[in-house]
Amino acid sequence: MADTEAPTRAAPLTPDRMESLALALIEEEGIEGFSIRKLADRLGCKAMSLYHHYPSKAHLMDAMLDRVLADLPLPPPDLPWRERLARAARAFHRIALAHPRFFPFFSTHRMNTRAGLIWLDGMLGLFRDAGFDEEQAARLFRAFGYFLMGAGLDETAGYSKGPSATAADAVLDAEVARVFPNVAAAGPFFRPGEREATFELGLALLLDGAEQILEARP
Repeated sequence: MADTEAPTRAAPLTPDRMESLALALIEEEGIEGFSIRKLADRLGCKAMSLYHHYPSKAHLMDAMLDRVLADLPLPPPDLPWRERLARAARAFHRIALAHPRFFPFFSTHRMNTRAGLIWLDGMLGLFRDAGFDEEQAARLFRAFGYFLMGAGLDETAGYSKGPSATAADAVLDAEVARVFPNVAAAGPFFRPGEREATFELGLALLLDGAEQILEARP
């Protein structure tokens, strides 16, 4: 009697596997190209199997948000407040670079999942722990958010990758150097290798401004 091979058992549909592959698929095709059906094809199952775990695509997106937030721990409470805020800002920035095509969803989410609220409450707590009152903490949190979201979007999908003039309308480099000297002089500092220095400058300005507010309190 001939031997028969046992059928290959499909890998289980665990949250870890489903969410990891979903994030990878988004980084390949973008959020606009992501679907439950494509994820099911990647997992080797039917789309309905995923709906047993996530009632809708929106539920899966929230689960991925929570998963990414798990890589965004708050800094230890025993550090000076400036160092805590700096570490939190850099960690948020690393998330943007690690998940560039998921980041637009991540950065504009209201953070009203349980994991999101835990992170949001903790971040506001960093400002309160530093000595800022409720209004100052809220406004400074928003100001830092404007900077971090803008920096993340610019570095992952913004200036260097955004739309440009048509070939007929684009000004040639030689003319830019002759007619627009300020633009030409700034050009080298807009390169990808200069982004970290620019980010750190913006972060230092925010921290210095926050410190001035704190010192001005009666």
